[in-house]
Amino acid sequence: MNKEDIIAKINGFLVDEFEVDNDDIEPNANLKDTLGLDSLDYVDLVVSIEENYGVKLVEADFVGISDFQSFYDLIETKIKAKSA
Repeated sequence: MNKEDIIAKINGFLVDEFEVDNDDIEPNANLKDTLGLDSLDYVDLVVSIEENYGVKLVEADFVGISDFQSFYDLIETKIKAKSA
C-alpha cells in the first residue's frame, strides 16, 4: 500500500465517520479542530485505524500529531513497521 492509498483510505473513513467535508481535509490542517475531536472521538479514531489497517495506536502515538500530514506519516510508519 503506497502513501496515496493510505491517505485516500484515511480521508474516506474520516469523511464517513466524523462527517467532515473532504475539502476541509488538507495536509496542514489541524486534525483536532477540523474533525472536532474530543477524547471519545480519539477512541473512535483509534478503533477505525485498527479496523482499516490492523495497526494499534496508543496515546503516546498522538504526541506531536497536530495536522493531517503528521497523522498520515504516523499511520504509514505503523503499517511499514507491521509488515517488516
